Amino acid sequence: MHFLHTMMRVRDQEKSIDFYTRHLGMKIIRQKEFPNGKFTNTFVGYDDTDPNSPMIELTYNWDQETDYELGDAWGHIAIGVTDIYGICERLESAGVPVPRKPGPMKFGGRVIAFIRDPDNHSIELIQLEE
Repeated sequence: MHFLHTMMRVRDQEKSIDFYTRHLGMKIIRQKEFPNGKFTNTFVGYDDTDPNSPMIELTYNWDQETDYELGDAWGHIAIGVTDIYGICERLESAGVPVPRKPGPMKFGGRVIAFIRDPDNHSIELIQLEE
């Protein structure tokens, strides 16, 4: 078995693509419209050379008129970073919400932070060991 992707429904396709590509440095791996189903799937990730690398599938339903409910079972996605303090400062300056500022985990361990995407999905940033 191999991990392929995580799918998230997004309210504004362009705003979400901009967030993941511009702010988090991902690339658009592929995008396909499904006119009969009235939706678009955009896959973003870091490795555009390996079709089996982990990705996020941003699903945009063309006729969705209200925001999605996140539910209380949703947790977060996690991304490893090398300069968590600098990245969070840059993201916050660009208007990205940083509800949990960078710092050590409560019970010891790595330095983490949490940011929010345009649909309020939670993203954990984890400082990688150098």
